[in-house]
Amino acid sequence: MSRRTFTVTAERGRGPWWVTECAEVGAVSQVRRLDQAADDIREAIAYLSGLPEDSFDIEVAPVLPDAFWEAMRGAEDQRAAAAAANRAAAELNQRAARVLRDEGLTLRDVGHLMGVSHQRAAQLAG
Repeated sequence: MSRRTFTVTAERGRGPWWVTECAEVGAVSQVRRLDQAADDIREAIAYLSGLPEDSFDIEVAPVLPDAFWEAMRGAEDQRAAAAAANRAAAELNQRAARVLRDEGLTLRDVGHLMGVSHQRAAQLAG
């Protein structure tokens, strides 16, 4: 049997407060820090639902501006592009080391030319 999950919305109120609400059972609370939301409202949800406090999970869904989510998606896209660029750069480094090694250069010379240790040059050329 799967555990029940209650969704709690958290919206920035006045001052430093987050207003939390579990509409399903009618529980409302407030906390100063978002990471405290689930623990803070758990007792109210348990009381109003008639369930033991340790028998359910709480998912906190912050209500945030669309501009935040757009920026986060953009940042994730950029991280993915950077990871792809890093993979491509690593492959090109390996090819460069192999070219120099195939030309008969020592691993120490390959390392010196590429700005890496001769041990790293050996890894790249291998």
